[in-house]
Amino acid sequence: MSADLIFSICSNAVLPGWLLLVLLPRWKWTLGLICTAILPLVLGMVYVGLFLSQLGNMPQSGGFGSLDSIAILFSNPYVLAAGWIHYLAFDLFVGAWEVHDSQQQGISHWLVIPCLFLTLMLGPTGLALYLIIRTVKSRRLIIYDQQISTP
Repeated sequence: MSADLIFSICSNAVLPGWLLLVLLPRWKWTLGLICTAILPLVLGMVYVGLFLSQLGNMPQSGGFGSLDSIAILFSNPYVLAAGWIHYLAFDLFVGAWEVHDSQQQGISHWLVIPCLFLTLMLGPTGLALYLIIRTVKSRRLIIYDQQISTP
């Protein structure tokens, strides 16, 4: 299967999960199975399969030690597709966490929807916006398991 086809299939496979997070955030299957288990698991398996299938095809000078070596590593289209799938899985998981956490914190879903869009499109930007909203709404900053009250 071509790297382009794998890229397309995986990119389209996450869209139902994102739609469920936006449109049906309280449906038991949205968080309970689809967005926190099935889709990330399947994407993770595709990622591992792609990465392992390319172990013998990776350029010798490619790696994670510098930007140039990462560019060389990602010159392999299957490794590039694996990198994209990495983003798809983690961004969906973060989006599911935002929805779940917002429900626990009593944050309106209408405030979370822009965060979800940004998490899908720009990853850390959406998470940062959600954390700002969460901090403002709860008037406390959560760092790991410690709460820091804000004035």
